[in-house]
Amino acid sequence: MSQRTHRPPERFWPYVEKPEEPTAEELAALDPDLHNTLFGPRDMPFSVTLAFPPFDGPGYDKAVEKARASAEYFESGEGVNRRHRARFFPGDAQRLKDLFELVGPVTGTEVLIDDRPVPYSRELWLPLIWFLLLD
Repeated sequence: MSQRTHRPPERFWPYVEKPEEPTAEELAALDPDLHNTLFGPRDMPFSVTLAFPPFDGPGYDKAVEKARASAEYFESGEGVNRRHRARFFPGDAQRLKDLFELVGPVTGTEVLIDDRPVPYSRELWLPLIWFLLLD
């Protein structure tokens, strides 16, 4: 029998230690239904979120600037998987419209109603929000 030259540590765990509590990025990426199940419903008013990828063109820098000025801004991914998410509340209808005019035609842009993809969000929900601008 050969003599051991190495003694393994008492606790062997080859993975990175995860924090006990989820980070803000992890919570933002959760599906709304899963968040409700795990943590209860969010106490948040009605919102519209625009999620868009990077795109070529002169409007991209302006779109990112407007997205960062939203009520909540979150950026995720890298390279082709990069996404910008900007949340707007009903009082921010004009800023929502300004950003949508820049990113609406971009392929891959999503309109989320209360963080959910809802049918006819572009065709029905956004025009209803635009009615808030008719004072």
